[in-house]
Amino acid sequence: MKKILITVALLSFTTFYSQTEKRPDNWFNLDPTLDKVNGVSTNRTYDELLKNKTATPIIVGVLDSGVDYEHEDLKDVMWTNPGEIAGNGIDDDKNGYIDDIHGWNFIGGKDGQNVNGDNLEVTRLYRVLKPKYSGKQETDFTDKKEKEEFVYFKKVEKEYLKMKEEFESAYKQLSFLYNGLTDLNNKAKTQFNITEVTKEDISKFEAADKREKQFKQIALGLIGNDKSLDKTLENKITPGYEQFKQFIECGVNLDFDPRLTIVKDDYNNNTDFNYGNPDCKGPNSHHGTHVAGIIAAKRGNGIGMDGVANNVKIMAVRLVPGGDERDKDVAAAIRYATDNGAKILNMSFGKGFSWNKKVVDDAVKYAESKGVLLIHAAGNSHLDIDTEIHYPTKVFENGKLANNFIDVGALNWKPEKDIPATFTNYGKKTVDVFSPGVDIYSTIPGNKYKDENGTSMAAPVVAGVAAVIKSYYPDLTAVQIKKIIIKSSNKAYKKTKVVKPGSKDELVKFTALGKNGGIVNLYEAIKLAQKTSKIKS
Repeated sequence: MKKILITVALLSFTTFYSQTEKRPDNWFNLDPTLDKVNGVSTNRTYDELLKNKTATPIIVGVLDSGVDYEHEDLKDVMWTNPGEIAGNGIDDDKNGYIDDIHGWNFIGGKDGQNVNGDNLEVTRLYRVLKPKYSGKQETDFTDKKEKEEFVYFKKVEKEYLKMKEEFESAYKQLSFLYNGLTDLNNKAKTQFNITEVTKEDISKFEAADKREKQFKQIALGLIGNDKSLDKTLENKITPGYEQFKQFIECGVNLDFDPRLTIVKDDYNNNTDFNYGNPDCKGPNSHHGTHVAGIIAAKRGNGIGMDGVANNVKIMAVRLVPGGDERDKDVAAAIRYATDNGAKILNMSFGKGFSWNKKVVDDAVKYAESKGVLLIHAAGNSHLDIDTEIHYPTKVFENGKLANNFIDVGALNWKPEKDIPATFTNYGKKTVDVFSPGVDIYSTIPGNKYKDENGTSMAAPVVAGVAAVIKSYYPDLTAVQIKKIIIKSSNKAYKKTKVVKPGSKDELVKFTALGKNGGIVNLYEAIKLAQKTSKIKS
């Protein structure tokens, strides 16, 4: 499951944080030595190591919620299928997908409908297993396979009921805040005959009862540096309210299954990947657009922000709904991107349960056979994913490891003990590297920009680094690039004790959180790539 970006418990912290501390501008591209912040040295690398060097454009697949391919900072870096004629309803290039101009959408129907909200994977599993195992005991079964499935069902049931209760509680609290602050905002506009309510207006607002007095104080505490209460609602309340509303209506709703009415594929046929539609933007491309900007927002155009890679074409492959992605769609997206020329795939998604791990494993192996590197976000539940599996995973069902798969943890811009993001998953055996993932400013739909947090932001930084390496040294393989990224990572904090993610003040060595205690660094990676590549310049 993707990170819950706003919870009631974090709300006051977020407000205080935004008022008292500000991340350095463009920090993920800055340099640890020159700028004293743990960025990946993007700007320094272009200025010192790549100046006047020739690069080959690389296609990067953004496997996500969709990408706003008309965004001012992305439209010039979008992949355009050279063999397809837009809008003619014909599969011109005979790749099995009609009118796939900038990519493909695997959570849409052929009639143009799109899935927006969907179940969590644990909900889908509970729905299937409940009729057979609910109310039963392990002793009711004699067959070994049924006993094992019953034990698994009890795990699924426990997690489903826990999440349902948590979501309902959080939604209740967020609804209270959303409705109360919206009501206050509207009444203040009426009372003062204004269109925007500022902090000063709230201070002067005459509350009619105890409830209005309560929300007046809440608003004064939340508004911070926002220009208006509308902005506070937009930035701090509404996203969480809408997300939890969707979790209630779709995520944990056993009666909801959009696959049947929208996508209409044969869901049990794991060899059929010819479904979906060409709308690779979809109804909500916020997440994917933010990810795409981190990788490749056009550099040096004086607009918005600069992505990491300057010789990239973004292929948008939509498979992530508001809810959990489906394994069949993950596999289809990996295969589509691979077959259509992508060499780096960014996968900023994940979940705690898997419906069909084999179909994803097979797709990862297929990508590996074609020399494609997969960059995966480690997740945002401050869990040890050595023991709490975060799917998809580089470990195959047979225990072997994918050589083309990098798991990325999230890094804070703060120094020393605070360098790991408080939310990031970790794992000494699983997380390969850490990368900037807190307060990352990037593109969002409608020619806008916003700070976001998550390993979802950390992964595309690494994807951008991998794309730069591949574009300047195209002879390097996916396996070589993975090794270069890990080996060249900054080990300055290797012996530093840091706050363990999810704890208040428990200190652990940074190396306890990942394989190498390394922070991705493009500058050092390019130097190592120069030594490894047969291309000499």
